[in-house]
Amino acid sequence: MTGIASRMEPSTREITITVPPEWAPQQAIWTAWPADPREWNDDLEPPRRDVAALVRALAPTNRVRLLVHGAEAETSAREAVGDVAELVPARYGDIWLRDTGPIFARGPNGSLALRFEVNGWGGKFDLPDDATVGDEVARLAGAPIRRFGFVLEGGAVEHDGAGTVLTTRQTLLNANRNGWTEEAAEAALRQSLGARRVVWIDEGLHQDHTDGHIDNLVRFVAPGRVVCQSPAGADDPNAATLEAIAEVLEAAVDAEGRRLEVVRIPGVGLYRNAGGGSSPASHMNFVIANGVVVVPVYGTPSGERALEALQAVFPDRQVVGVSSRGLLGGGEAGGGSFHCITQQQPR
Repeated sequence: MTGIASRMEPSTREITITVPPEWAPQQAIWTAWPADPREWNDDLEPPRRDVAALVRALAPTNRVRLLVHGAEAETSAREAVGDVAELVPARYGDIWLRDTGPIFARGPNGSLALRFEVNGWGGKFDLPDDATVGDEVARLAGAPIRRFGFVLEGGAVEHDGAGTVLTTRQTLLNANRNGWTEEAAEAALRQSLGARRVVWIDEGLHQDHTDGHIDNLVRFVAPGRVVCQSPAGADDPNAATLEAIAEVLEAAVDAEGRRLEVVRIPGVGLYRNAGGGSSPASHMNFVIANGVVVVPVYGTPSGERALEALQAVFPDRQVVGVSSRGLLGGGEAGGGSFHCITQQQPR
């Protein structure tokens, strides 16, 4: 693992955009209903079951706005979640709104929807309407759009709300995105997200379709505090990666000059999907919402231990485990979890 953090500290006058942390009060949570069977090995039932369970876990303390694409999707979503979510007709490719939707932020004159170029996660998954659903969500949210002419997926960047951004070289410096150097990437993050310091992790989980998104690896949970995973055993394909991540974090400081406090929770370890292949299962892909944290679990021994550890991290929120095996899927289908399919809209 090379490098720790950049020394990018522009003056306050240069910062015109801030991205609130996920634990800040939220106006709504946006997500989407699986609608295209071709994207799910012709079996929509498993991912729909997981999305419905997520919605029900969020709904008691949150406004959930669930995109539905087409009449069948709207009917099936209503049958699955009833009136606990607001169904919003819209066009979208697949349901990964963390990456295709806007990043909600604040500018000098109020709320903004930050919009970036979409290139199908490096040209691997080019779906109709992925490039436009972010504009649609911004319109529905009533947030003015600010556009940036480079590729950036929301799951590739993690924020502390005070100018510190976590990301991976594997994603942001990948030739299949913008072909950036670290210096160019940091300049772009400073301009678009108000980043004052970037903490670089080398790589993501084995078999991650996204080329190593940070939201499967490390999450901010409070100012100056992060959580990451520990290896699950000798057969954990990510053991070396997880240990290297912790090493970098323990040496890193945030934009305020604080040494990061690192909390480690149990990792999933080797996870075999229904097809027998290895999938990038991670308890890090949780959603922080008003009053609740929804954590993906996979029927592995790590699940209960991870929930206990995260409940200690979030004493003021209920930590709930929800199965995400259908969303994780296998092969070309799925590959993500609850954080990947949601986008919070701050108050």
